[in-house]
Amino acid sequence: MDPCKVNELLAFVKMCKQDPSILHTEEMRFLREWVESMGGKVPPATQKAKSEENTKEEKPDSKKESDLEIDKEGVIEPDTDAPQEMGDENAEITEEMTDQANDKKVAAIEALNDGELQKAIDLLTDAIKLNPRLAILYAKSASVFVKLQKPNAATQDCDRAIERNPDSAQPYKWRGKAHRLLGHWEGAAHDLALACKLDYDEDASATLKEVQPRAQKIAEHRRKYERKQIKERVERVKKAREEHERAQREEEARRQSGAQYGSFPGGFPGGMPGNFPRGMPGMGGGMSGMAVMPGFNEILSDPEVLAAMQDPEVMVAFQDVAQNPANVSKYQSNPKVMNLISKLSAKFGGQA
Repeated sequence: MDPCKVNELLAFVKMCKQDPSILHTEEMRFLREWVESMGGKVPPATQKAKSEENTKEEKPDSKKESDLEIDKEGVIEPDTDAPQEMGDENAEITEEMTDQANDKKVAAIEALNDGELQKAIDLLTDAIKLNPRLAILYAKSASVFVKLQKPNAATQDCDRAIERNPDSAQPYKWRGKAHRLLGHWEGAAHDLALACKLDYDEDASATLKEVQPRAQKIAEHRRKYERKQIKERVERVKKAREEHERAQREEEARRQSGAQYGSFPGGFPGGMPGNFPRGMPGMGGGMSGMAVMPGFNEILSDPEVLAAMQDPEVMVAFQDVAQNPANVSKYQSNPKVMNLISKLSAKFGGQA
């Protein structure tokens, strides 16, 4: 296999280890399917397959809100009451049921004006059970839940109202106020702004002016954090690319070094050439087609050289130095290896 291709593959694998989300792109679908078909498992991009990188990313994320100071005045603990009863939307709503629901709604408004909030909720719940398709009943119920400091219940009723009539401003207004009680500043700003857009309301506008600066502060903080994350990701990709390019340069340098003396890279210190003939003992016959150099038969008739070439340790070292002449420094303290190199270098006109 082409060593350059192998280095490219190593760089890609390293990049995937740093950021498994790469494997979840559309371009990598074929690779995911192949890995899974072989019984392998691709790490989820959201799990801790990101190892050290993931730790680096999650630590700032955990601080994303804690290092941002927001005034939480007026924020309350969320309510945990069970959802209110609802009628059967699939049931046929008769005219009588519609009239009864309207009567309940009128009575609920009277109770609300008298400050009897729980009574108002009970009456509105009865009205909803009679006519569960009327969006205004849910919006009115949500307004009472906000007054009762039950923002989760208010949000649930607002969601139901919006499902039935998404063009009504009231559900957005009361859901925005519920978000404000829970400290959901961005949600509050979004709903209150939409409520004012659909039907301007001074009360909704006043609450919007209160929550907007906090929502903007959070949004800016998030953008700053996301810019930091993007910068870190770009740096990681840049580093991986640089490592890949460095590996390519090193491989190219090794190739050029090997090409200096033909297919068998020689060039020991002192000028020992390569291009040894086919069948050199211990070299696996990997130098076919090369001419026998003058004096080569003579050097092979040297008993010490022949003995050295039969020594596996010496031949492993010989091949190592042949591949990279600079590696000769590793064997300076090995007399068997240096003796062979000295004899060959001296024979071919170099100095050991």
